[in-house]
Amino acid sequence: MTPRTPPASAVLLAAGLLVLTACGTTVPGTAAAPPPSPSPSPSLSPTPDYAARAAAAEARHDALFPEVAAACAGKPTAVPSRSATPDGLPTDPEARKYAENHGYKQQGTLTPAAQCRGDAHAARIKAALGGSEGKGAPRTAQELGALLTGMGYKPEPPDVYASSTGNLSFVLSIPESGPCVTGHLTPPVSVKAHAVYVEGGCNEPRGGH
Repeated sequence: MTPRTPPASAVLLAAGLLVLTACGTTVPGTAAAPPPSPSPSPSLSPTPDYAARAAAAEARHDALFPEVAAACAGKPTAVPSRSATPDGLPTDPEARKYAENHGYKQQGTLTPAAQCRGDAHAARIKAALGGSEGKGAPRTAQELGALLTGMGYKPEPPDVYASSTGNLSFVLSIPESGPCVTGHLTPPVSVKAHAVYVEGGCNEPRGGH
């Protein structure tokens, strides 16, 4: 028996189906391929709420020092405006030169609320040191550090120091809300509040020209 050769039309039809399948065309009676999953869009980082952070820090401060919080309740929290020359320097030549040479000592501006807290902490510490006369004040840096720690502050070892002549000093950043408080135990005892320096930190920068 002679084998029957398939008609040419059948061969062409089979070849066409193979080409259509390779190109992704859906052939009737066959399942469609699922579409590709969309790539996930990148998540955007939320913008930090600095006002909320400041309010939370102030609340923690008030919990640590309720007497200071009570004394400063209701004080404005906005930085007061101040008049200045266009470049912020004095017009007097000598004063201008001095300001330029000591610009590295420039401090920020405290709000009335921050100034009140700083002054209250300064008075609190000065009273613990025995007032201006310093009666019963610590005699060593270790004793001074222990006194400040016991009052709720967090001085690091470099923040409490003695000069070459043995005079004690300290620099503190008030926990949680600031500002800075600097003290010198050389009679008369001096304890003052101030803002951070423009160059950063509560310690007076060393430099200038």
